[in-house]
This record gives sequence, structure tokens and C-alpha cells, in this order.
Amino acid sequence: VYPNATNSPGLNDFSDLVLFTVKTYDSKVAIDAIKDSIGERTKILTLQNGVDSYRELESVFGPERVLTGAAYIESKIDAPGVIKQTGDIVRIVFGRTDGNLTREGKNIEEEFNKAGVSAKLSDNVLETLWTKFLFIASVAGVSAACRTRLGVLMKTEGYRELLIGAMREIESVARRKGICLDKEVVTRTMDYVTEAVKDIMASMHLDLERGRKLELEALNGAVVRMGREVGIATPINETIYLVLRPFVMGGGRLECKLSGH
Repeated sequence: VYPNATNSPGLNDFSDLVLFTVKTYDSKVAIDAIKDSIGERTKILTLQNGVDSYRELESVFGPERVLTGAAYIESKIDAPGVIKQTGDIVRIVFGRTDGNLTREGKNIEEEFNKAGVSAKLSDNVLETLWTKFLFIASVAGVSAACRTRLGVLMKTEGYRELLIGAMREIESVARRKGICLDKEVVTRTMDYVTEAVKDIMASMHLDLERGRKLELEALNGAVVRMGREVGIATPINETIYLVLRPFVMGGGRLECKLSGH
């Protein structure tokens, strides 16, 4: 696929659909960049990490324009502007947070599938977001904090239990917030970790090693923040957050404060 790339979207016409896929720490800049592309009938689909990134888009463009979802794909940046798919999995699950299955949503689902991208319009997209979040935040947080690939950690005494503990905290926060996760969500996620992704290097771990900014606030930082909001203790995720916080802006600079949570 060779899309027409531009740093100035919206110069020609309004967009029918905007796929909002930037790192969460770049959301404000990206929102400003797409404002001229948003017309009365434009829909915005955010596929970012985290479970509440859609709220920022809703606050600017209105909830009627925003859909949220989870993308499942294995890829890497080959060069500036060049993304290479490295695995066979390509799937998107998306929907409105109110569960309404709109005609516009069905149209988007159909267009994705016509293009060869497996897509499903969901009436319970928040469960999808939290299930993926439980996996990403725990795996990325533990492996980045330990500076070690997951496969090595899973062979070392104590780290499997640490990962499960991080997942259990996220599960508890989700349930307190009224999210109906599968009752075996942690067991199934650990089975997936053990069987399918034990040798992966989480993107936050890779970003840490390369001195890039971290999506810490949208992952383990969000667990800490939401845990406090609903009265659930999250000591493992809070420790991960504190360990990684000095590196959140890249290069070891301490830029955020826990009091902000």
C-alpha cells in the first residue's frame, strides 16, 4: 500500500474516515493536525493503546464522530514513513462506547473487509479494549521495568507471578469500573503469553532501550490513576510506573509527577 502522505491534511477536502493511530503522547499535536479534515459527516476511529484515549477526541470533536477499537497486527518501522508487517495477524475490532451498531459503523466494517483487513463492529468494544489493555500494560510494563525480554523472564523464578499480579490489578480496576471481562481473562492471557508471544520485545521496552518517549501514562500510569479513582490498590503497576517514570520523555529525563494522578 502506497498512500499519499502529507503533513498538511485537510487542504483538499474533508475526510470520510480518519484512522487515529499515533502514540498517545502525540495525541494533542495530531488532533490539531486533523482539525481541517473533519467535516460534518467525518468519523474518527482511534486504534491507540490504552483504554480511554478516545475521550480526548470526544472532547474536541464530539462523541457522535468518534469510534474506538483495538488493532491486532505484528509490524515494525522499516524506515521513516515505511511500516512493514511482520506477522500474519491483521484484525480490527471497533465500535461506539455506547454499544450502538450504527449504519456508519457497518459501512466502515464492510470497507475494511473489502480491503482485506479483517474487521468486526462490536457492541461491547470496552471489553475488547480492556482485554487488550490487560495484556499490553502488564507485558510492556514488566518487561520494560526489568529491561528483559518476556521469554527470559518467564523462565526465571518469580517473574511469572509478577506478571500475573500486574494483570490481576488491571482486572480488578476494570471490574470495579463495571467492565464485564471474561472470568478467565488472566488465565487466557497468560496462556497466550506462554504459547504465542513469549519471545516478543514489547514496544515500550524497545522504546526505552532506544531512548524514545514512553507511553507510560496511557499504560501503567493509567492503571495507577484509575485504581485510585475507584479505590483499588495497584502496588505492582505503581512500582512499574515509578521505575520507568524517569525515562518517560526519553533519555532519562524526569518530566512527570505522580501527583498528577
